[in-house]
Amino acid sequence: MADIIDYKIFGDDMQVVEIELDPQEGVRAEVGAMMYMEADIQMQTNTGGGLFKGFKRMLTGEGFFISTFMNSGYGKSKVAFGAPFPGKILPLHLGELGGEFLCQKDSFLCAANGIDIDIAFTRKIGAGLFGGEGFILQRLSGNGLAFVHAGGTILKKILKPGETLRVDTGCLVAFEPTVEYDIQFVGGFKNALFGGEGLFLAQLRGPGLVFLQSLPFSRLADRIIAASRNGHREQSDGIAGIGGGILGSLLGGDKRF
Repeated sequence: MADIIDYKIFGDDMQVVEIELDPQEGVRAEVGAMMYMEADIQMQTNTGGGLFKGFKRMLTGEGFFISTFMNSGYGKSKVAFGAPFPGKILPLHLGELGGEFLCQKDSFLCAANGIDIDIAFTRKIGAGLFGGEGFILQRLSGNGLAFVHAGGTILKKILKPGETLRVDTGCLVAFEPTVEYDIQFVGGFKNALFGGEGLFLAQLRGPGLVFLQSLPFSRLADRIIAASRNGHREQSDGIAGIGGGILGSLLGGDKRF
């Protein structure tokens, strides 16, 4: 039975979730996600269920350890967690969602004490070989609140039985276990070479609830790296131009040098 927690989400593009805990209530979170905590909150960091549990968490790209924040006082106390990059914090009421939800690796932020956080491998061989970000998923199970983080804007899709949706593997945030998940090759020689969307797409088949994100962290990181390379190249070209100008002046007999 998960702890019943109250929460508020602040901000727009860089959100913070503030959780209010009754005495002896707790919340589990990724190491490094905590923003602030009041005096009666006690933090304990461990593997979240033994060494094997810690190693399984590492497979999803998360840290080996997980932190638990408990209210050890006699009144209500608060702890807050910040989003790791621009986007939205999505609360999942697992008790209202059938008790289980699958989410993209790296998306888990925090959850009420009593929520089980495990990994889930996709059953399709295509997803296993080419799924990229979507191959190893996190399974959140229990009857309380869990919070995941998505980049950019969150879109909610409700798929009817048999209805399919193809998305970039990085844009998938979370979905119900009733949704079938597989990987589909993007056909066509020009699409594969020049499409710019990757060679494979995630194919989702309903019924079930799906959450998508408009800005996966991998896409944001690629843009930052590309901009950094261009800036470095322009800076190098500028320095080379200045050096060439000085050298030309020296060879031309300019007495200023």
